[in-house]
Amino acid sequence: MDIPSSPGKFKEKRTKWHKTLPKLTFWSILFCGVIYFLFFRTPSSFSSDARRSLRTYTYGGAAWENKVLSSARVASKNGVSVLVTGAAGFVGSHVSIALKRRGDGVLGLDNFNDYYDPSLKRGRQALLERTGVFIVEGDINDAALLKKLFDIVPFTHVMHLAAQAGVRYAMQNPGSYVHSNIAGFVNLLEVCKAVDPQPAIVWASSSSVYGLNTKVPFSEKDRTDQPASLYAATKKAGEEIAHTYNHIYGLSLTGLRFFTVYGPWGRPDMAYFFFTKDILKGKPIPIFEAANHGTVARDFTYIDDIVRGCLGALDTAEKSTGSGGKKTGPAQLRVFNLGNTSPVPVNNLVTILEKLLKVKAKRNIMRLPRNGDVQFTHANISYAKKEFGYKPTTNLETGLKNFVRWYLNYYSAGKKADE
Repeated sequence: MDIPSSPGKFKEKRTKWHKTLPKLTFWSILFCGVIYFLFFRTPSSFSSDARRSLRTYTYGGAAWENKVLSSARVASKNGVSVLVTGAAGFVGSHVSIALKRRGDGVLGLDNFNDYYDPSLKRGRQALLERTGVFIVEGDINDAALLKKLFDIVPFTHVMHLAAQAGVRYAMQNPGSYVHSNIAGFVNLLEVCKAVDPQPAIVWASSSSVYGLNTKVPFSEKDRTDQPASLYAATKKAGEEIAHTYNHIYGLSLTGLRFFTVYGPWGRPDMAYFFFTKDILKGKPIPIFEAANHGTVARDFTYIDDIVRGCLGALDTAEKSTGSGGKKTGPAQLRVFNLGNTSPVPVNNLVTILEKLLKVKAKRNIMRLPRNGDVQFTHANISYAKKEFGYKPTTNLETGLKNFVRWYLNYYSAGKKADE
């Protein structure tokens, strides 16, 4: 055993070890939990949501492969070929369209689960098909499917946006978060590490990793070992998993911490979306406040700004350095905040919606529950601005105006708004 040359150095090492111990304990517990969920729980112990995402999909055949090849065909001189997971999702659909319109080859992958209204996802799918993007219906945990897609198309990039979203739902169905956000991510990385050439990967982390931090604005250098929800813990675990695959296999990995994304074709479980629905129906809406009547605020970020950030991260992603699953040199590893830098109290959000909908909201002031929600989020975006010129340009009132216009048009066209 190496002994330091002075007692002072030994004391310093012991102090560092004591500081590190809580982190090691946390990740050991999380790792054991993952192993428990993946290997020791019987299929019947998973919820119906997890079972649905494991269902068998039909794929293959000449016609199917032609659709894959056509969708992934690069149209511009400097274009890239991108596999977008979660392509029928909110962010995934917008990113896929933006990539396709600039001439990149884009293939989508989505399991169309029913965490929220699947018809909304099918609507996005129809929009993507009109743009020339084909979505393969399948699960990121299906290694055989992923390998087949890489056999057909040598993707240069993966935009990994598939995930089980939502902070509160984790209390009802924790297994779905482990299944999608950890096991699914590992499965994707396993396939990517083995293909040659390896793709560069940009993936969705979350601002929720900042957890119980009180220092604002949140910086990528801040601590992220105090998650306030299981969702946040799975995203933090994803960042540690990304570090591991980068270190061992040379995968180029860029994580994006999204801050409260909103806009047209958004998720119905987000506050701005169901506030709009309930205000129009005359139902009371919950306005949370923290202890001592503290303001709850969010760094609302418009979808177009998020898309620009995603494309900027992808365009500056360096090539992976592995070959056949073996690392040949150091690879790029980054994580960026993508936010708007202007936190807005939720009460102000409601006031803007009242103005746009021309309906007075019935506000029900409630104490912020202990379900994983945090009091505020606020992004420091200086790193993303430095690396690829990220600069949000849409304020909340303009963004909500665009959303309300879409919402009224979409649901007045015969769609249901009560899911």
